[in-house]
Amino acid sequence: MARRRIAVAMSGGVDSSVAALRLVNAGEDVFGVMLRLWNHGPEQENRCCTPRDLANARSIAADLNIPFYVLDAKDRFKSEVVDTFIDGYAQGMTPNPCIACNQRIRWGYLLRRSMAMGATHLATGHYAIVEKLNGQRRLCRAVDRSKDQSYVLHMLNQEQLSRAIFPLGNLHKTDVRAYAAKHDLSVADREDSQDLCFLGQMDYRSFLDLQQIPFMDPGPIVDTRGTIIGEHHGLASYTIGQRKGIEIPAREPFYVISKDLSRNALIVGHREDLGRRQFSVGKLNWIQGAAPLDVNTLSVQVRYKASPVQATISKSLHNRVEVHLSESLADITPGQWAVFYDGDICLGGGMILP
Repeated sequence: MARRRIAVAMSGGVDSSVAALRLVNAGEDVFGVMLRLWNHGPEQENRCCTPRDLANARSIAADLNIPFYVLDAKDRFKSEVVDTFIDGYAQGMTPNPCIACNQRIRWGYLLRRSMAMGATHLATGHYAIVEKLNGQRRLCRAVDRSKDQSYVLHMLNQEQLSRAIFPLGNLHKTDVRAYAAKHDLSVADREDSQDLCFLGQMDYRSFLDLQQIPFMDPGPIVDTRGTIIGEHHGLASYTIGQRKGIEIPAREPFYVISKDLSRNALIVGHREDLGRRQFSVGKLNWIQGAAPLDVNTLSVQVRYKASPVQATISKSLHNRVEVHLSESLADITPGQWAVFYDGDICLGGGMILP
């Protein structure tokens, strides 16, 4: 069997550094690669891929005695992740740019470029597990459920999974930091990176304000009886189930129930008004290539940190399914992703539709 040559996506953080270290210690043929991503203007520094991150990654690669390369993905990241993020909000949805980044940048662009550089596989610091069974790859939850990232990897296909290596999938985060400290990695105590890395120090509402997209203009806040009770700061500033930021005095707090895009109105109600047990999902990807045959034993996760809920699905037209939940959920949000599981096995998922 030909020896594997593994490209490791390095970010200068502890997870990717330990991923590289574990592979080197296992005797694998490894090289490091880092992406330079778009950020919001020269005065705004990314929350990842900063000059400091680059220096850290380069230093770690030197300590491990592995080659290290930097790829410029700024334009591609802007067009395929940032612009998609902006467009989602412009359509009144709440997008998750980490899904687009993993699908199009890490496991699209970076994988292709790494293979062009001679790699047979791509390793990342994601917390997930790939298993091989009967010639098929299965994506499974990580041992550390609090760090599990199978949710953001649900769009991978069989070809991508056959080349994916996740060295941290069987470790807890505390083990990763301990491993880094034991081997004197300079990033052992470094804080984890945050989502929406391209915003720098700016919050997403300020960023969207600068884009001059629809739904950033003020409009009425309407209760469930149809009474106007206040004014919102732009529909894109709110998400379903949100409580903070409504700023209307009441005996019971108000929550965002829905958005009426035609009236630029924010519909609010009380806790008991929240919740749905059925919704539609499109843009589906099934990891095995087709929907599961047994649709009565699934669970669904509607956000990255949400708890899974038992569900059944029924097929409909145009690569979409109807999801029926065993209990009501308060934060089913168009633009977010519903990911389906059979126990710890990630089956795939798709975007929650309006």
